[in-house]
Amino acid sequence: MNNPIHVVAGIISDSAGRVLLAQRLPDTHLAGTWEFPGGKIEDSESAEHALRRELHEELGIDAGAIEPLISVPWSYPGKAIVLHALRVVDFSGDPRGRQGQALRWVDTNDMRQLPMPLADRPIVTALRLPREYAITPEPTHDTAAFLEQIDVVAAAPGMRLLQLRAKALPAHELHALASAAQARVKASGTALLLNGNVDLVSSLCLDGVHLPAAELMRLHERPLGADRWVAASCHDEKELAHAAAIGVDFAVLGPVLPPRSHPGLPALGWARFAALRAPAPFPVYALGGLDVQDLPAALAAGAQGVAGISTFWPGADQ
Repeated sequence: MNNPIHVVAGIISDSAGRVLLAQRLPDTHLAGTWEFPGGKIEDSESAEHALRRELHEELGIDAGAIEPLISVPWSYPGKAIVLHALRVVDFSGDPRGRQGQALRWVDTNDMRQLPMPLADRPIVTALRLPREYAITPEPTHDTAAFLEQIDVVAAAPGMRLLQLRAKALPAHELHALASAAQARVKASGTALLLNGNVDLVSSLCLDGVHLPAAELMRLHERPLGADRWVAASCHDEKELAHAAAIGVDFAVLGPVLPPRSHPGLPALGWARFAALRAPAPFPVYALGGLDVQDLPAALAAGAQGVAGISTFWPGADQ
């Protein structure tokens, strides 16, 4: 297949947090579907310059500050694209369909029910995910203290995603702990993913599963429906490719820096992380030796954000 076509998409939000979508015109590729407004990047343009031009031409608005969200490589029959999604922080003017296209403001959770180009789906996922993904350490024998710390983590500003990582617990104890943790985080709006154990996720109606790399590689299809999160731990090209093949929603990739618990462990570094992340058609968190201060570096490398244990769980090593 020929070199991919690079396309830019703008994420434009209103004061209620809804995002602007435009309907593709008749007699165009994927006519009638709803997409993020934008268009093709010309040879002489940067993605940001192309977006500013497209938004002015299509919607009659002038974009202010712009920041990257995600780049999605995607192959359609006979055509490969890389879709660069940029978040428009502010803009001037009132959006209107200057080419006759219909517009609508849509909550990100409602986008999953709309017909959209497949390449736009990972952008919806990125919009639904936070910048920080907290992971618990292995639970101690003091269950009450462990659950109290979950309360603290779940209540932190911006915290919307938590992984319960409890590999050493007997089955009956894990069942009780996961059930208690789900009840505690639900009120805060934080999604709880369980590390491994798809059956328990289903029986307790947890928010999703996080697949360890070994479990990921044993699967031949997505283990849960689209109403639950499916995430995976990846370390190389093979694991990332398999994660894409079974349709995960997002992954963590690392270690980017030497983990504090294993300072001699080989690390990817930011350049290698960026190279591995680029072909992945889903959001990828950076993991390993990181904390929230590393978020700008992670975003610059194409990450959805940072994931880890110790930065969110005081006293723990990751």
